[in-house]
Amino acid sequence: MRRHFYANFCFSGLLLAGLLALASPARAQTDLLRDLEKQTTDSTKREAVAATFKGTHIINAQSVETPGHGTLAFLIQHRFGTLNSGAYEFFGLDQAVLRLSFEYGLSDRLAVGVGRSSQEKTFDGFLKYRALRQTSGARPVPVSVTLFASSAITTLKFNEVANTAERSVGSRMDYAYQVLIARKFNSNLSVQLMPTLIHRNYVALAGMQNDVYSIGAGLRQKLTKRVALTADYFYVLPGYVADHFHNALGVGFDIETGGHVFQLHVTNSKGMTEKFFVPQTEGNFFKGDIYFGFTVARNFTIKSQL
Repeated sequence: MRRHFYANFCFSGLLLAGLLALASPARAQTDLLRDLEKQTTDSTKREAVAATFKGTHIINAQSVETPGHGTLAFLIQHRFGTLNSGAYEFFGLDQAVLRLSFEYGLSDRLAVGVGRSSQEKTFDGFLKYRALRQTSGARPVPVSVTLFASSAITTLKFNEVANTAERSVGSRMDYAYQVLIARKFNSNLSVQLMPTLIHRNYVALAGMQNDVYSIGAGLRQKLTKRVALTADYFYVLPGYVADHFHNALGVGFDIETGGHVFQLHVTNSKGMTEKFFVPQTEGNFFKGDIYFGFTVARNFTIKSQL
């Protein structure tokens, strides 16, 4: 009887071992199929590339970024005088130009904004639309494209400043149109190109162009987790403006500090809207006509997404 018990025990052990041997390949095959299915799903998934730039501005230039849906961005942009103005002007710190603006995301693609600059007491408004977003995954989109259009009106009393006749409302208007094309190459480097048209209803001299064409370029190179190097440059196409003014150049740093981005920069442009820095940059960057400035951007959630 004991012999039968040992025989049954051995047979049961062999049967269990056989079942386990058969089950292991089946389980391995199931896991393999699950992994392949997951990889296939991941490879067909398209994801938008986020944070090409950390703010809606690079330095002078607009970036492809817009506030999120229901987000209100408040920007304080400040430029001091030129560094070569000397010790009497405290190397430019005694002088300042200020622009305050609000930008609101009507959707994840469309944003509107208004601003007021102390330079020529200028009010401006703009629309910004994200026509295309860079994506990764299946059928990736290589670049982001944002369309930008703005208008600005100068409210300065010209008869008090230049002893000239007061200008009409129409002659005080200027317009800017841009196509912002950007690519985020990796987590550290982003580059942007900016074909630009500035239309001015009024020009002071007969030889000046009402329409000024420019090609802009900008970049962001991340240095640390919270600090990035930024730069932008606008090349004005040949003509009166190119012969009598300078191309706008800016270099700076983006510093992320919690709920806002703090930007420090130097540039040869005093103005902070397109109508100023594209066709009217008077400073020569390499001769010390450098304005030190900063931008503080703070976002507020007005409409939370469900």
